[in-house]
Amino acid sequence: MSKVTPLSGFPEFLPQDRIVELQFLDTIRETFELHGFASIETRAVEPVERLSNQGEDADKEIYGVRRLAANADEDAALGLHFDLTVPFARYVLEHSGKLTFPFRRYQIQKVWRGERPQEGRYREFTQADIDIIDSGELPFHYEVELPLVIADAFRKLPIPPFRIQVNTRQIPEGFYRGLGIEDITGALRIVDKLDKIGPDKVTDLLTAAGLSAETAKQVLRLAEISSTDASFADQVRALGVQNEILDEGLERLSQIMTAANEHAPGLLVADLKIARGLDYYTGTVYETQLIGDEGYGSICSGGRYDSLASDGKTTYPGVGISIGVSRLVHRLISKGLLKASRSTPTAVLIALNSEEDRTEAMRTAIQLRGRGIPVEVAPAAAKFGKQIRFADRRGIPFVLFSTENGPELKDIRSGEQVPVDPATWAPPATDLTPQIETQEENS
Repeated sequence: MSKVTPLSGFPEFLPQDRIVELQFLDTIRETFELHGFASIETRAVEPVERLSNQGEDADKEIYGVRRLAANADEDAALGLHFDLTVPFARYVLEHSGKLTFPFRRYQIQKVWRGERPQEGRYREFTQADIDIIDSGELPFHYEVELPLVIADAFRKLPIPPFRIQVNTRQIPEGFYRGLGIEDITGALRIVDKLDKIGPDKVTDLLTAAGLSAETAKQVLRLAEISSTDASFADQVRALGVQNEILDEGLERLSQIMTAANEHAPGLLVADLKIARGLDYYTGTVYETQLIGDEGYGSICSGGRYDSLASDGKTTYPGVGISIGVSRLVHRLISKGLLKASRSTPTAVLIALNSEEDRTEAMRTAIQLRGRGIPVEVAPAAAKFGKQIRFADRRGIPFVLFSTENGPELKDIRSGEQVPVDPATWAPPATDLTPQIETQEENS
């Protein structure tokens, strides 16, 4: 047999960590549904042509391309989807006659990317997306609503403080046009790397792309501007660049910041270096960082797209945000900030005096499960000490024994053992299911 070796970029959780991930997913799903988002799931593959039309970097993202028969007459190159927005846009076009607009959807699925594996960058991972898409026109108030939904989900999760950064593509685009920059998309892609490579390397890339040193400085001055209110607009105007598109962007972002502060003061940060690398974003863009861990990058991002879903007759503009669930959970676990209280959902182990007792133990287990209590029967009728150690290794808090005086329950953490009636007993709520325990940061 060949030696089993791990594949980099394909993370696999141990049971205790998977419990943390599942509780994150449950909380996120429940929050999305509270806000009226309906669940969909799309296929894993899309035509490569559609995936690769999303910008210069999109080709690098596509993972697992192969030739598959599309129908009897032709072949189509298919690739695993690298996000959930492009498949969603296709889904809307394909099912538009059966959807009610504005359509609010959430989608929690695996995605695949041709990444160079590193901390927080995986080839396979889970995303949780929400989008609102409309037919013809999409009111801007949805651009305020979506980050509020994300904040609602994050506040329910045991994560460090976070900030949601927001910008509009019109601000850098208009600013760059006012400076006379011709390759707007190229400049946006370079500035989008600012957090990763720093201002000096960004300046080098901008000048290598043909910008003068002074123009590159102006680009960085814009990128340095941020505020938690609409005051960013005055800071931009003070740079002296004039352009109609810039004015439109400043007005739109000012409206978003003002509206958001009415509901959640200080939640959003207008950060004018945020651009997002994919070409389908046309307006507002978002990124979210953990405060104190900004070097890790964004854990939640998205934006507005006006023409991604269009059949030539009708255009369906949308806005969406995606939580990088795997990216977030892995970071918190790897830093020792979170762990589950046990590695199994089992709350009670039913001990066996002998194998002849297994049938009765199974009846008791069924009785407990019928009341929603996770339970399992001991794997073997070993000595009680061995059965207790088995429960302890897995974090099972209670062991149920059959004694001469009737059933007794032992809390193996405290050592207390008391008579119990399995027909009425229930564990405390904190023991019924595994709990996520937070730890002080180790670093």
